[in-house]
Amino acid sequence: MSSPFDELKYKELLEGLEISEVMLSEAISITGDRRLDSEYYLKKYVHLDNVLKQKETIPFKDYCNFIKKGIFDLSPENYQTSGIPFIRTSEIKNPQIDFSTTVFIDTKTHRENCKTSLKSRDLVFTKIGAYIGDVAMLPSNYSDYNFSQNVAGASLKNKINGPYLLAFFLSELGKSQILRSLMLSGQGKLELDDIRNYKIPTVSDVFKQQMSEIFNQIELTQIQSKKLYSEAEKILLSELGLKDWQPNNNPVNIKQLKESFWASGRLDAEYYQSKYDEIEEKIKSYSCEFDLVRNLFSQNTDVCDYSEPAYNYIEIGDINIGDGSANYNLVSTENLPDNAKRVLHKNDVLVSKVRPYRGAVSIVDFDDEKLIGSGAFTVLHEKTSYKKEVLQILLRTQIYKDWLLKWNVGSSYPVIKDEDIMNLPIPLFPNTVQTEIAEYVQKSMSLRGEAKKLLDQAKRMVEKEIEEGNID
Repeated sequence: MSSPFDELKYKELLEGLEISEVMLSEAISITGDRRLDSEYYLKKYVHLDNVLKQKETIPFKDYCNFIKKGIFDLSPENYQTSGIPFIRTSEIKNPQIDFSTTVFIDTKTHRENCKTSLKSRDLVFTKIGAYIGDVAMLPSNYSDYNFSQNVAGASLKNKINGPYLLAFFLSELGKSQILRSLMLSGQGKLELDDIRNYKIPTVSDVFKQQMSEIFNQIELTQIQSKKLYSEAEKILLSELGLKDWQPNNNPVNIKQLKESFWASGRLDAEYYQSKYDEIEEKIKSYSCEFDLVRNLFSQNTDVCDYSEPAYNYIEIGDINIGDGSANYNLVSTENLPDNAKRVLHKNDVLVSKVRPYRGAVSIVDFDDEKLIGSGAFTVLHEKTSYKKEVLQILLRTQIYKDWLLKWNVGSSYPVIKDEDIMNLPIPLFPNTVQTEIAEYVQKSMSLRGEAKKLLDQAKRMVEKEIEEGNID
């Protein structure tokens, strides 16, 4: 005789396993399509979806004039240094725009593509690539924007909704919808129909205004932070006599064998460009002395033992080229990339060794024992009185970013060796100058921290508002 079904025991057996029970009739995506892939029904997705089902929601498309991908196949020949900002995936640094890599298009091209015109407080999503699913709100720096085919742009009917919608998409409830909707076969991508149907809980106009005020403060804080950083850079360049200085880009440079290959072991012509000689001569002509990085900073070579189930991981793309700030993502140990190896400590200086990320130099500002970084960084730590903030500013100047290219090796994936960074000449600024620069950088970093706290506050407020059900 068979035993009766014990539902309680059955649920206890399932406890702790990554198993979700879903009726076939309910195995439907937000677009109404059948979804049978197991990843779509991870417990966390099912749980958060059930939370949303208890709330009054409307589809994201109801907030928008349109949600579409950007200009298709725009040739780089159309890129300019000023005009209408053309937002690509490289600019969408969750949740802000990194203007350090922005290219622009002229007004004529923008008008010809007016159907993809966006305004400040509209939203953009990375729909394909390494940072798929990142979302940002266009700031008030410019009145008009346009965007590329790999970006999904959402033009909002009422811009007051922008801050709330951004905070929601950055929250656990919003982010889970984005991650869940990713197409899992082949190259991951966000489908426009999925974005259009994301469920947005309704909230009061008063709450939306609160979100708007917080994001106004975030934007003002970020602007002030960048001004302070810019001031520190001006002091450094003025001290070196490099403000507005440009090396001669003469492509011809004649070297004898004894001062080229015999001295360096390099035969590639790029290594001997005349501008590199000019930069080095200019740096070494500084009225004070200079020294090498290796004599001023020690190299952090601590290797991760992978004893924890998960780590906060920083890779090259997590460094904001514009302001030098860094973010990290919690990644389970089994999903860490092979290059995730360096244990990081607070106040470490991260220097990118990879060519596409010139200027990716950041100071670790996190107190976390489970922080590791990509092996694509040279990781430095103070060992003398030379201030890490000065080194960061110096290596992020255009002069040093250009100079570092001299030591690139490899063709398909150019990199700079640790030893070349460690042997880089560094001017020895007077202590008074170093202190002044460091104070500006520290104030800038402090303001960035305030902006991050405000953003975290906005996300918590959204989650609490939805959880408590304070809706219209």
